[in-house]
Amino acid sequence: MKTKIILSIFLLLHCLILRGQSPDGAAPPARPIPAQPPAPSDKTILGNDMPFFNPGNEVIVWDGKNWNINNSRLFQARFEKYLSAPEETTEGNLRYQKMLQAIIDVLAPGNKVRKRSLAEMLLDPRRPLHDSPATSLKIPRELQDNSLVETIQLLPQVSKYAEDANHCNILADAMTSALLSKGDLSEATLKKGLTEVRAKAEFQGLLVELFTMRRFQHVLIGTRAYRFLFADGETKLNEEYQDVLKKGAGVPLTITIGILDSMANAAMRDVREGVDAYKFLLQKNELESATKRLGEAFIVGEFMPEIRTLPREEKRPALVFSQKSYKLVSAIEVKDYTLAESLVKELEVIAKDFDNSKPMAVIETARTLSKMHLAKARNAAVSGNREILETELKEATKLWPRNPDLAQVSSLIFSQADVQQQALLELDKLLSQQNYRQVFDDKIRFIAAAALSPEHKEQLGKVLDDMQIVEGSIMRANEMSKHGDHAGAWENLERTYRQFPNDNKLNQERAKLANKAADFVKTVETARELEEKGQAGSSLAWYLKAQKIYPSSELAQEGVYRIVKKIIPEP
Repeated sequence: MKTKIILSIFLLLHCLILRGQSPDGAAPPARPIPAQPPAPSDKTILGNDMPFFNPGNEVIVWDGKNWNINNSRLFQARFEKYLSAPEETTEGNLRYQKMLQAIIDVLAPGNKVRKRSLAEMLLDPRRPLHDSPATSLKIPRELQDNSLVETIQLLPQVSKYAEDANHCNILADAMTSALLSKGDLSEATLKKGLTEVRAKAEFQGLLVELFTMRRFQHVLIGTRAYRFLFADGETKLNEEYQDVLKKGAGVPLTITIGILDSMANAAMRDVREGVDAYKFLLQKNELESATKRLGEAFIVGEFMPEIRTLPREEKRPALVFSQKSYKLVSAIEVKDYTLAESLVKELEVIAKDFDNSKPMAVIETARTLSKMHLAKARNAAVSGNREILETELKEATKLWPRNPDLAQVSSLIFSQADVQQQALLELDKLLSQQNYRQVFDDKIRFIAAAALSPEHKEQLGKVLDDMQIVEGSIMRANEMSKHGDHAGAWENLERTYRQFPNDNKLNQERAKLANKAADFVKTVETARELEEKGQAGSSLAWYLKAQKIYPSSELAQEGVYRIVKKIIPEP
């Protein structure tokens, strides 16, 4: 049963990420604790069926829709960004990971009595641990464990590192609140209604949030601190969180803190095995399988050290393969089969396990149908049937707009110089006005006209390539918006808008999504304005607010990192 629930939770994580709802490093929002246990419900997880994963085609069926874990546009963008980033192996990065692992080890079961303290393990003896609220608390005797107190002292220091995104600080606050709930404190210090039961429920909620955010190291710190904080032997999760994990697994298994710890360890092991498999397959030049294995490890353990420290040079082959693969998909979507065929050949060279059957079937089918229409167009030109000539040429262009054979047949329809010249003059006018949308909408006519003019053909090709980027961005945004991810859809268009600010369709779609995600958009814009004015503190607060509204926001995350680096340089 434990294996089944771990697999189900991993599938849920996959689906949440593919939907664009996975947190991206933001601090977990506070979860309200119900005054009484929720009524029993027959609903499945998140109101939908459990996800089903088909390992044969790597498709997850969930909520009535199919999700390919390697072809999701949202996943592609995040994965390619990771592959392009340098490895996180600076002194600060390594020290951060060392501090996290030391805390996990010290809090591990059976390690209650130690020969050395955390300070001795991690810090220069001349640099004592900073004070924290825990040092001045009236802690009950049974809880005066050195490892727990030192952990609370050290966590705020670990949280100063940008990659932590303040999670350790939140853990320290939660531990302190738990200690407060046990101490003999006055009402002035202790808020009314703060009890051990409530503190326990809030702490469990934090652990569940951290697990769904894939912060597995922080989950281990929390689950192992739990045994010091609540030593009553009761480790079963609150019913509110049981519903999220237990019903999602489809089994009547009671979820405990120990099982949550086990699932976090299983996730970490899965990530390590995925990275090891990537390195092995890379040596065998099986780049397609290697890239998939790394992608799977990344989607589960994006924040794990095995992922973050993988050298950029070792990631480079996967980046090249991914870029060419995504470009192949894009080329086929816009029916640029000449480019698609070239990419297939390149992929065959760099990855011996690349399967070319599906793309080549699409290319060959389009080539055959396009040739049929061009043959009919030639016959119509010979017989003088201009209507059929134009119809067949139009159909051939729809099937394969960049077909090099179009130039030959196009010369038949534009035998009269004034007709072709008129089309080229109109194209020049639209280009001078930067009215690329009109050029794109009437591309069939302009492609035919520019076929005999190398200069116009080059200009038109650049416009069509740019519009392909715009159209692809709009398609991605529409797909995300259909699934309720309005903020993510707007952010996707916002990035494209900065590159192509004059496209009317892009502006219209961006405006529509801005209305649907008004709070998020207003918050991001305010943060950006304050950053430009040099008001770092206020800007950081607004970026964090935007991150809380939409945890997956890359704009908010990038803003936070920029401001944090200005305020607190890495050690």
